[in-house]
Amino acid sequence: MDIGNKKIILASGSPRRRELLAGLDIEFEIDTRNSFEESYSSNTPHRKIPVLMAEGKSSGFHRPILKDEILITADTMVLCGNRILGKPKGTDDREKAEDAAGMLRILSGKTHEVITAVTIRDTYRHETFTDSAYVQFKELTEGEISYYIRKYRPFDKAGSYGVQEWIGYTGITAIRGSFYTVMGLPVHLVYSHLESFL
Repeated sequence: MDIGNKKIILASGSPRRRELLAGLDIEFEIDTRNSFEESYSSNTPHRKIPVLMAEGKSSGFHRPILKDEILITADTMVLCGNRILGKPKGTDDREKAEDAAGMLRILSGKTHEVITAVTIRDTYRHETFTDSAYVQFKELTEGEISYYIRKYRPFDKAGSYGVQEWIGYTGITAIRGSFYTVMGLPVHLVYSHLESFL
């Protein structure tokens, strides 16, 4: 993709998103400065939450974007039944580990949905799109859960797991949809939408 004189900015601190966007062989820079606080009303429809988060991160970018800039923001949500599984919560690593273990127990032996929303905008317009994938976990043992949390510390990941890590290698039996959507960025859609901005 020829981006010409455009400057692409990824407003995300996620190393997975950085890796995936780099895989498109386009130049970009990282700028995570943002005033957006991630919150939503309890009556917000579940599938709309990632959209609100991605758009909020875009509008909360710390400065106006310039005419030659394109800003990309994203948000990923794990949905198991009617339960939203976000990043592990807690005031310290012990509490986060307990919360992460609880989420992995919920996911164990079930199929869950991963929804990633992406907002792309320049000074003229903005587009937000979503992609979903369905992930099946085998029955996870307590030993597997504790080993994964202890070694990989998935405290920055929605649903408390990374599909590209050990738990994905050993525990995921099927994925319907894009692996990269589960990882945090549906790069096939990002590529096609970026083309329309250039």
